[in-house]
Amino acid sequence: MDRLPTIEDVARAAQVSRQTVSNVLNTPAIVKPATRKRVETAIRKLDYRPHASARRLRMRKSSTIAIRLDPMTNGISGALLDRFLHALTEQADARGIRILLFTAADPVAEIEQIRKLRAGADVDAFVLTATFHGDPRTEWLVQNNVPFVTFGRPWGANDMNNPAHLWVDVDGFSGMREATINLIDRGSSRIGFIGWPSPSGTGDDRRRGWQEAIQERLDLGEGDLTALNVSIEDRLEDARDAVVALLEGDARIDGLVCASDTLALGAMIAAASIGRNDLPIIGFDNSPVGQAIGLSSVDQSLGEVAAGALELLLGETGGDLIHRDGAAGDIRHCLITPHLVIRQPLRLLAPDAE
Repeated sequence: MDRLPTIEDVARAAQVSRQTVSNVLNTPAIVKPATRKRVETAIRKLDYRPHASARRLRMRKSSTIAIRLDPMTNGISGALLDRFLHALTEQADARGIRILLFTAADPVAEIEQIRKLRAGADVDAFVLTATFHGDPRTEWLVQNNVPFVTFGRPWGANDMNNPAHLWVDVDGFSGMREATINLIDRGSSRIGFIGWPSPSGTGDDRRRGWQEAIQERLDLGEGDLTALNVSIEDRLEDARDAVVALLEGDARIDGLVCASDTLALGAMIAAASIGRNDLPIIGFDNSPVGQAIGLSSVDQSLGEVAAGALELLLGETGGDLIHRDGAAGDIRHCLITPHLVIRQPLRLLAPDAE
């Protein structure tokens, strides 16, 4: 097998010094255009590939972004993070950036893992998921000047616009509002919301979208809104039981929107069990299970979320961290607009009567 070309081979082909080739690779702006073009031509002809590890060591950068791999969840929407990780890894690779996965049992353990990775100069920046009010991870990262971006807003925190806290999130308010208006446009006039208990930044945001659409388009009072609002944990069986009780208590309900596909599937099972297979139901997350059974759902556009996270850290193109000074117009966060996917649901069979 022929040996791989070296930087010396490129220098000889371009009739320049080894240092000039290195300058073209690392600091091209200082090289005269004609010389730079000659070196770049030699690189292409020889198909030269710089030694990535040596280059990272020389430039004191790892070209690596780390993200915690959360424990597998049981919910139907549990694959959401997997889809985000796939999009993030694919897009990072196109920029010459590696994604490093690590595990941690809780936020405190995650901080310790981050500390170790930074101490070993193994990681340039971090992506955090599952943010929450008073999140100690973001506070530690900001205090220690560690570059990071979160998938999720700093709900209720004081650093919503802190230039040191970059974040990208999905606009659950607009997604749920669109879902509710879709049902209204299709003829529904009494639409229930199946969501999570408050306080929940994400859940409350989605609930507000439903409520605003109802108040804008339907003549329902506060009493109706309270009666139509169900708060439960994100478990299929809890949703099934709660929706059976809701529908049996109010036969006028003619549509449901749900904060997740897990809750929506539980609602579908509940509706089928009491002979309401025709009840229109919309979920949130566009999960693989939801797609398989024809569930209408709000898609979070995770490819756009991944692109937004990388752009906040690295700029529109390239693989180098950018430094933000908080100047006017400096982009510090990115709110992605999701889109509604309408499907014809499979007809679920009611369980056999006992």
